[in-house]
Amino acid sequence: MWIFVENIPKMNTKTKAWIHAFRLRTLPLALSSILAGALLSGKSNFNTSVFVMALFTTLFLQILSNLANDYGDFQHGADSDGRVGPKRAVQSGEILPGEMLRMIIVFVVFSLISGILLLYFALGAEKLLFALLFFLLGVASIAAAVKYTAGKNPYGYKGFGDLFVFIFFGLVGVMGTHFLMQNIWDYTILFPAITIGLMSTGVLNLNNMRDIENDAKVSKITIPVMIGSAKAKRYHFSMIVASYFSALVYFFIHFNHYGQFVAFITLPLFVRHLWVVFKNVEPRLLDPELKILAISTLFFSLSFGLAFFIFS
Repeated sequence: MWIFVENIPKMNTKTKAWIHAFRLRTLPLALSSILAGALLSGKSNFNTSVFVMALFTTLFLQILSNLANDYGDFQHGADSDGRVGPKRAVQSGEILPGEMLRMIIVFVVFSLISGILLLYFALGAEKLLFALLFFLLGVASIAAAVKYTAGKNPYGYKGFGDLFVFIFFGLVGVMGTHFLMQNIWDYTILFPAITIGLMSTGVLNLNNMRDIENDAKVSKITIPVMIGSAKAKRYHFSMIVASYFSALVYFFIHFNHYGQFVAFITLPLFVRHLWVVFKNVEPRLLDPELKILAISTLFFSLSFGLAFFIFS
């Protein structure tokens, strides 16, 4: 979609700037947890309204996080000329800081409205306690998205970004969606939640490996900055391998049809990805792998979920 946008010469410059600020290439990753949680709930429990509202809520939260990240890195000086990734809207001057703050507020409102509608479709008025708990979880998600790099003492500058991604993109996203579909807890859904969480954390780790030199200069403490590039590669390898082992645990617990082996059709994508990462000697060349790993995670979520949705 971002390629399509580049090819529209008549599009308003400000509109293009906002679309780039939304960082559309991160959205496939946001969808992965919703797809996994929804599809693994099974055909008999699948609720289209819950699924659609969960998708909207997650997309709004992801865009909110991207906007807050753009503003926060500008605020703390992390978007210097030495940064390798895509051009940031505020740092480049295409969007003013005040404009970004107002758009952040807009997406906070969108996320709240969408989240409330999600809870209404999933839980109705009969399960107020669960609705309240999920509402508080939603507020925590919004706060976490904003505080990642924005404001005073952002936790993304203290090495806690990986934990945030693992919890909200994995555990909360997959397990929360699964519960809202079924209205019951299934402990085994923890395993695919761990899988998606680790793959998503891998995308962040790639981002931090790519920016390791600039982050170190501006005192942005990430895992790669703390442990160095060589150990960051081993950390990356461990997360991707562990993600597949966790998926295998769920697979063998629920295996009842050979068609379910389609769940692992994406394995070659991850093997190729790990090979590219381990051969890398120039951090900036890791940038294309962020999109590749995000899309691979989405394909995994889709194939793994459909394997059990169709063949269970």
